[in-house]
Amino acid sequence: MLFFPLALSTIADLAWPFGELEGLEYDEVCETAYEIFFTSCRSSPGFGSRNASTFYSSRDGDEGTWYGALALASGPGSFGRRANQGVVDAPLSTVKRDLGLKTVKRPQHGRRMTMSAFDFSGDDDSESSTSPASARPQRSLKAVEIMKRQMRVSEQSDNRLRKTLMRTLVGQMGRKPETIIIPLELIRHIKPSEFNDPHEYHIWQKRQLKILEAALLIYPSIPLDESNSSAMHLRESIRAGDCKPIDTSKNSETWKTLCTAVASLAWRNTDGFPTDVCHWADGFPLNIHLYICLLQGIFDTYDKTVVLDEVDELLELMTKTWTTLGIDWPIHNACFTWVLFRQYVATNQTEPDLVSAACTMLTEVENDAQEPDREEMYVKILFSIVASIRDWTEKRLLRYHEYFDKASVSGIDSLLPLALSSAKILGEDATIMERDIMLEDSTSDHVGHYIRSSMKNAFTKMIENENANKEEGEEPSVTMLKFTKRTEELAEKERAIFSPVLKSWHPIAAGVAVVMLHQCYGDLLKEYVTETRILNGEVVGVLQGAAKLEQVLVQMVVEDSEDSENGGKGIVTEMDRYEVDSITLRLLRQWIDERLKQGKDLLGRAKETETWNPKSKFEPYATSSVELTSLANETAKDFFEIPVEITDDLILELAEGLEQLFHEYTTFVASCGLKKNYLPTLPPLSRCNRDSTLFKIFKKATPCAVGVEEMNRIASLDGRHSRPTTSRGTQRLYIRLNTLHYLISNLDSLGKALTSSLKGSTRNDSDSICEQRDASCAFFKNVIGSIQDACAHVSEVAAYRLIFLDSNSSFYEGLYVEEVTNTRIRPAIKVLKQNLTLLHAMVTNRAQPLATKEVMKASFEAFLMVLLAGGPSRAFNLTDHEMIDEDFHSLQKAFYHSGEELISDEEVQREAETVEGVISLMSQSTEQLMEDLNTVTSETSGIGVAGSGQKLPMPPTTGRWDKSDPNTILRVLCHRNDRVADQYVRKSFQLAKKA
Repeated sequence: MLFFPLALSTIADLAWPFGELEGLEYDEVCETAYEIFFTSCRSSPGFGSRNASTFYSSRDGDEGTWYGALALASGPGSFGRRANQGVVDAPLSTVKRDLGLKTVKRPQHGRRMTMSAFDFSGDDDSESSTSPASARPQRSLKAVEIMKRQMRVSEQSDNRLRKTLMRTLVGQMGRKPETIIIPLELIRHIKPSEFNDPHEYHIWQKRQLKILEAALLIYPSIPLDESNSSAMHLRESIRAGDCKPIDTSKNSETWKTLCTAVASLAWRNTDGFPTDVCHWADGFPLNIHLYICLLQGIFDTYDKTVVLDEVDELLELMTKTWTTLGIDWPIHNACFTWVLFRQYVATNQTEPDLVSAACTMLTEVENDAQEPDREEMYVKILFSIVASIRDWTEKRLLRYHEYFDKASVSGIDSLLPLALSSAKILGEDATIMERDIMLEDSTSDHVGHYIRSSMKNAFTKMIENENANKEEGEEPSVTMLKFTKRTEELAEKERAIFSPVLKSWHPIAAGVAVVMLHQCYGDLLKEYVTETRILNGEVVGVLQGAAKLEQVLVQMVVEDSEDSENGGKGIVTEMDRYEVDSITLRLLRQWIDERLKQGKDLLGRAKETETWNPKSKFEPYATSSVELTSLANETAKDFFEIPVEITDDLILELAEGLEQLFHEYTTFVASCGLKKNYLPTLPPLSRCNRDSTLFKIFKKATPCAVGVEEMNRIASLDGRHSRPTTSRGTQRLYIRLNTLHYLISNLDSLGKALTSSLKGSTRNDSDSICEQRDASCAFFKNVIGSIQDACAHVSEVAAYRLIFLDSNSSFYEGLYVEEVTNTRIRPAIKVLKQNLTLLHAMVTNRAQPLATKEVMKASFEAFLMVLLAGGPSRAFNLTDHEMIDEDFHSLQKAFYHSGEELISDEEVQREAETVEGVISLMSQSTEQLMEDLNTVTSETSGIGVAGSGQKLPMPPTTGRWDKSDPNTILRVLCHRNDRVADQYVRKSFQLAKKA
């Protein structure tokens, strides 16, 4: 591809819009362009064919200047007028004046030349060089010489060209320049002797052949049929010239074939037949490359940001090449726009005059583009140039934070009109899509698109830079705080540097930028919050920073939009607020859920691993309870240390979650069985028969139904062994009981801490909170009630296990067996006291009263079961009631002596009433018992008064012993060692004898 050498690295991202030229170097194209230029200028004044009066042609009513249309277009509001106004001297160039380009005066001695240098046309001396009319020819000749120097044409090449023209035009002074096929004529007239050596001549000739190949074969203006014989002959001739120079003598067949083929291809029309119009250098893109080379010559070689003051003459002379190159005004305007813009880019965008001139020319291009019936080549050139300008400018406008700073921000003001005009020419006004929304056709929408895009790119770049520079292992919260700071700095930079420039193009430029920045940071904040698992001070700091940043950004938008419609309310509503309070609330709830999950995990582990051994000598409760209460206390402590405002609703949520956790744990602790599992199975009612040999056979009651470990039993009943009989299983129940009371004490203090934090800010006020909590502002009331119920249950189970399992040998199985006299209660009381001592040593003070009371109740029930359901080993005489009464009073004393702080005398007496009632029945005569049973049974069954020997219905066994209960009276009679009683129960209830 053909590239221009000027600042190639600078214009690497500026697309070349004219396609490639195969096999041609830049210098070769430039030399050919100069040859066409020089040949075309022979018709100018001073070259012998025209006089000075016809030098300036008018276009569209121009008043004496060749560039009148441009002057008319450059009104007070044109882009060119906003260019550099610092002209060194009064402008001498109409073009530079109209385009807003500065004029630079240079010493003239460096550019002085004489007419004789170009006096090869054979003109006469009719016009004296000293006459006024000779001024313009002198300027014309001067312009040609400038062009030669600008295009770096050597004197040797220039001399060859002049000689060729002199020889070609001999006798043909009126010949039109477009009919002169310059490469062919140069090969024809320039001989090898004019070069230093044959090799140099061969290289020169091959260049001319390559030009012919490009012009007539590769890029013809009229499409070429592949089977064209002239094209085939030309290719063969060119290939022949690759190896050695072509002989141009008259007798050379190769030369004749070459000339014939060139003439045939150049002088043909679209149907392939000959015509009187020559087409040899007007094919695209060769013609544009040649013309761009010429236009490039208008820039000063000393300062490439400056357009030569002689630009008027240079451009006027370039118009002479149009017929040869197939150029017209619209194509010239497009190419001239491109050259000005390209020069601005190539010179590092240091000269705003150039881009302003390009803007002015682009206005002309826009007018040309609206003309009907545009030629295909023009459309191709137009859209290629405009698309390249659009792409380059939009690349910078869409990322103006990267390409501009405080010193160069004015460049945005220069590029915006280029981008807007380009989009308009390309018909892209209404095709800007942003967030799936088609923007309206307006300058503000285009500029707003640039602002949003650049701000988004700047934000992304900032994130990339921060991530690249962050330290290894840096916490996300620390990184996010840096992002917050950089975002605010970016907003300040936008408002201070770019918005003042963009304000003239968009009424709320700063507002649009800040809204976009707000959205970008919001997306980043959402990502951060999504990945956040724990709410702590660092996270709260990030959220508070985000809230402050949002306030700053909103204030910027409001201030920038004060003068806009509705005071900027419309654009403010476009800001999707961060809702930091909602995020904080959600994270707080997430935090609560995470802590409660930890509690549930702890509870799950406790169910699998808890052994109910005391944590230590001074902490006689389960390890899991310590862990759970510690978790609850730490949760409450950490919760209130979170540096955010904690609402009463959140406190209630936390309390309810902890309460549910403790409720589940309480259920787990209380899952220790039931008291009925330890009660012996009641033996069937039967008659007492002390005389039977089977009476002496001892039958133990059925042990409890649940599987428990074996207890340490007393080896004998004589009381010599004084150690307690409390089993390991019962001791573990004591630990459960201690654990429950430990929970109560901790929940009480935790509840007070939570209550003291209430502000009365939920459910209208604190009074309603109290109503929510049964008129009490204390938390955990419900679960504490459940724990108290669990304490009663565990105490009851422990007591019945202690009496009916651990102390079974001394109580139910050993008391009053065979006879009362030898099996009194003293040994059992001694064991009971030892067990109570161990209980008081193991059970905490708060748990002792209930535990002792339950042991008392279990002992009394065991005593009753010995009297009423003792099985075949028990039979009582009427006289035994005194000893039994004495023993029971001894049993009561064991609890009386426990102390008022554990159990009061009134409680002991109240629980003893049932036993004392049964003992009173045992003091009654058999006859009285029989009479009372008949009466009670008859009344209960509704059969009236029963006669002697009449069968009575069996009273049901309720287990609720009482002196007025018929089943209780019957059991006293069954255990009465009396023949009358034996006969009564046999006849009345058909009870068999005891086995």
